[in-house]
Amino acid sequence: MKPYLVSLTLLVMLSLPGPGSYAADACDSDGNIQFICGPVSPEDLVAIPDSPWVVVSSMVNEGHLYIADKRNHSTTLVFPTAAAKIVPDTAAYGACPGPLTSEFRPHGLNVRPGTNGHHTLYVVAHGGREAVEVFTVDVNGLIPILTWVGCVIAPDDVSLNSVTSLPGGGFATTNFNIQEGQLWEWHPVSGWAEVPGSTMAGPNGIVSSPDGRWFYIGGWSSDSLVRLSRGREPVQRAMVHVGFHIDNVRWAPDGSLLVAGQHGFEMESLGGCMSRGECDEVSSRVARVDPDTLMVEPLINYPSNDKFIFGTVALQVGDEIWFGGIAGGNRIARFPF
Repeated sequence: MKPYLVSLTLLVMLSLPGPGSYAADACDSDGNIQFICGPVSPEDLVAIPDSPWVVVSSMVNEGHLYIADKRNHSTTLVFPTAAAKIVPDTAAYGACPGPLTSEFRPHGLNVRPGTNGHHTLYVVAHGGREAVEVFTVDVNGLIPILTWVGCVIAPDDVSLNSVTSLPGGGFATTNFNIQEGQLWEWHPVSGWAEVPGSTMAGPNGIVSSPDGRWFYIGGWSSDSLVRLSRGREPVQRAMVHVGFHIDNVRWAPDGSLLVAGQHGFEMESLGGCMSRGECDEVSSRVARVDPDTLMVEPLINYPSNDKFIFGTVALQVGDEIWFGGIAGGNRIARFPF
C-alpha cells in the first residue's frame, strides 16, 4: 500500500506537544475566523446536551480528552488526570479487563443524552487496546465530571473509528478500512455483530437517527455520504457525492447533517500535507446535507495554512461552526454561521 493510503488514525499518532489547560486570548484570528487554541490535533468534537460544554479528543502522545467552554472558549484537560474518577460498572461491562489511564489515544466521540445533567460518553480509543471506552458525564458542577465506568473491546481485526449510540443501550461503530470496511453493532446482551449491507470503502464518521432506523456514514474513500437502513429487510442504501473525503458526521440543531473532511486534487497531496506539511493543494471542507433528500449545500472551503491544517469534524455551536482537525494543529477553528 502506498504511504498516502495509510489510515488517518496512524498519522495522527505522531509524537507532538503534550496536554494542558489553555485560555482563548492567545489565539489570533484569520479575518472573521476565530480560533480556540490548546489541544493538539483535536480530531473529534461532540456537544454535551443542555450544557455549555464540548468534549474534544486528542490522540497525540498518550492521548487526552478535553472540555471546551462555549462561553469563553477555554479548554481544560479532563482525562486522564490524577483526579480522574474510576467506578467500574461490572454489571454492564463485565468483560472489560479494567480501566486504561495511559496510552489512551481517544478518537471518535458520541454522547447518549440522559436526564438531570447526567449523560453517557462513548470514546473510541486505540492506545493500550482497541476499544470503546465508556464514561458517565455529570454537568451539574462548575465543570463536567467524567467517570470511567467500563469498556467494550473491539472484535479481532477490527479498527474502530467513529461511534454512535443506539436505542436499547447499544452502539454502532465504523471499521475504517480504506478499501473495504463495514459497520459493527454492540449490544449489552448479544455483543458484537456486523451490520448487514454495510460493506463499503473507507467508512469513517457515523451518526444514527434518533429512532435508530438509519445510519449516516462518511464514505471517506468515495467522497460520499451513505444512508443505510437499520433492522430492515431488504437493506436500503443510498449515497450522495459531496466532493471531498468525509471524516466525520454531526447532527445540526435544525435536523440537517454537517459533514466535514478534506479535499486534495490528488490522493498523494493529502498524505503529503499530513506527513510533510506540503499542503498547497489541500483544503478543509464542510457541507450541509438534508437527511431525507440527500441534497448537499457547501458551507466551508478553507485552504490549509499554518493556522489550521487538516479539518476532520464540524459542529454547530450557536451561530458558529466549530471545525476540529489533525496533522499537528493546535486549534479549533470557529467559522461564523
